[in-house]
This record gives sequence, C-alpha cells and structure tokens, in this order.
Amino acid sequence: MSTRVYMSILRWGLAALLFIGGFAFTAMGVEQEEREDVPAAFDPKTAQRFAKLALACVHKEYPNKISHVLNSDADVAPPHKLTPAFCGCYDWHSSVHGHWLLVRLLRTFPDAPFAGAARDALRENLTAENLKQEAAYIKGEGRSSFERPYGLSWLLQLCAELREWDDPQAKEWSENLKPLEEAAVERLTNWLPKLSHPVRIGEHDQTAFGLGLMFDYARTVKNDAFAKLVRDSAKKYFLADKNCPLNYEPSGEDFLSPCLGEADVMRRVVPQKEFANWLKTFMPQIPVGREGSENADWLKVAVSPDPSDPKLAHLDGLNLSRAWMLEGILSALPENDPRRAALQAASEAHRHAGLAAVTGEHYEGGHWLGSFAVYLSTQRGIPNANPSAAPKEKEPEHEQE
Repeated sequence: MSTRVYMSILRWGLAALLFIGGFAFTAMGVEQEEREDVPAAFDPKTAQRFAKLALACVHKEYPNKISHVLNSDADVAPPHKLTPAFCGCYDWHSSVHGHWLLVRLLRTFPDAPFAGAARDALRENLTAENLKQEAAYIKGEGRSSFERPYGLSWLLQLCAELREWDDPQAKEWSENLKPLEEAAVERLTNWLPKLSHPVRIGEHDQTAFGLGLMFDYARTVKNDAFAKLVRDSAKKYFLADKNCPLNYEPSGEDFLSPCLGEADVMRRVVPQKEFANWLKTFMPQIPVGREGSENADWLKVAVSPDPSDPKLAHLDGLNLSRAWMLEGILSALPENDPRRAALQAASEAHRHAGLAAVTGEHYEGGHWLGSFAVYLSTQRGIPNANPSAAPKEKEPEHEQE
C-alpha cells in the first residue's frame, strides 16, 4: 500500500471517528438536557411551576366539561351558577384537586412567590356562599352519582389538607366547606354498602383509588365510623383477589392502574405482614432480588400518543399515579423484602417520565397533571412522608380502633 493511499485511509478514518464521537456527544447532551427538565428535588422553584398550572385554571370557566343532570329548563345555567366554587379547570373534580394543590403547596412553601396569588384564589372561591350552593347542587334531584367516587374523594382530600394546616385562613375555608364535606361523606356512606362489586377500571370510577383517599381523610378527621366502613369495604372487595392481570395494563385511556391502585389501598388497611403475604398472591409478577434491581421493565412506562387529546393525555397521568402507588406499596413492606429493588426501579422510571410530561403546553393535560405531580412529589398518601415508615411487627396505626 502506498503512503498516499495509507494517509488517505487514515484521514477518512479519523473523520469518521470524529463524526461518530460528535454525534454521541450531542446525543448525551440531549439526554442530559432532558434529565434536567425533571426536577432533582421538590423545591419552591418546582412548586411554582405546578402552582402556575392551578392558578391558570381555577378561574378559567371555559372550556368546561360538565356532568350535569337537567330536571327542567331552570337547570340550564353556566358552570359558575351551578357550582360557583369549582367551576374552573375544565371539570369539577379537576377544579377541586386544583384547589387542593394550592393548599398543599402553601403548606409546604408558605413564603414562596406564588403564595399571595394562591391565597387570593382560595379566598375568592372558597366562600361560605359559594360552598352552600355547591352543597345544594350535589343534593339536587337526580345527582346521587355526581362525581362519585372520584371527585368526592378529592374533595375530602382538600378538606383533610385544610384540617391539618394550622393557619387562620385555612380554618375559615375548612369551616366554609363543612356543608359540602358533610354532604359528600353522607353520599359515600350511603353508597358503599350498596356497591356489590368494585369498579376495576383505570379512570375516574375506579373504586380502589377513591377508597384510598377516603381512608386518608377519615384518619385525618378521626371519623372512626367512616374509616371502618372504608376499611371493611376494601377488604370485602379485594382481600381474596389473586394474580392481578398486570399484563393487560394499560388500557388506552388509563390514568390509574387497576392492579397498583388495589395494592395501594390494601397496604393502608391491613397489617404489614398480612399485606406482604397478600401481595405475593396478588402480584406474583414482581421480580425479586438482584433481578429486580436490574429490571425496571417488568412494568413499562406508558407513552401518550397525543398529549393534546383529552383522553389520550391520561397516560401521562398514569405514570405519575403509578409512581406514587409503587412508593406507597414500598412504604408498607419490610426493609428486607426481596421485591423492594424492583418496585423502586419501576417507581423511579415512572416518576421521571411522569414529571417530564407536566409541561402545561396543552390545557387537556395542564388542567390536572399538576395535582398528580404534587401528590407524588410531596408523598401525600404516605404516613410521615417516609417510604420506610411503616411499622414492622405490629398493626399499622390505622388498624388500631
């Protein structure tokens, strides 16, 4: 081979290496930028981003998807007349948990830049007059199933959040909510004994998710009778379940996991040892040991094919709710449980994907995903906000009557 030919090959080889190396460097840079879009920690800056989503919608009446039974011409009215406190954020339940988001963030970061605007929004909407009208509305003829259980469960979460907050305005808003709160508890108390079978879907009507929020509320306000009803209902529906078909998930419009939602409520209502054994029978698919730590794909992250579609955007929320349900399950297992690594890996993958999707670019997702992100980021459903806080050899606190 001549020196000229050798040098030509060498130059082309170096050029190719530089091109490939530059491409790889660019790809790593893009990946790093994507990672940076997901907050490493929940801080006031991150909270501000989520607060802006709620503040942008709690007074935004339209577009609005109402679930409204008309009994006569007199019932034809705009949302702000029908439900004056919760007439924004596209639908009633999203408005409710949008208000919960603001309360939760105010409790977490009381001096954040968004605090003044959040208090103003809550003060404007959670008036005694507005909430009396809300209570009258849900008691109206033909509305026995209104927002049951999803919206009513989120309402109770809002009530619980205010009860836990030692703040003068919170006490006022909590008092204003009493008529609606009492109507919601009465509605759910009358309904649960009649529900012969749980609803096992991945959307609003899912029984398991609603029961979890109801139980957390009952513990907060020390309503022992309601807590017992919810606990007994969960056991009646789910204690004998086996081999949940996790491979059937997700459905195309899910924002809740039927299997994980069931496990997440059961970890609340049975002692740790019983829950750990129940989980083996209910979800035998969870990898154990080293296999689990190296395999987050046993529960694959969902990808929304169109975040601008109101239903298809649900899959972005599914990643968030899966992440908090996995964390909830982890919080109730012993430290030496061999499934922890797999659960942790899946939780982290879903957390990353879910939080990255909370952009606010499309109102179809922006009006509700912020609440899911805050519920996950603040570990709202986990006692003491500590995944390792569950008691090991005795019944959890909520089992003591």
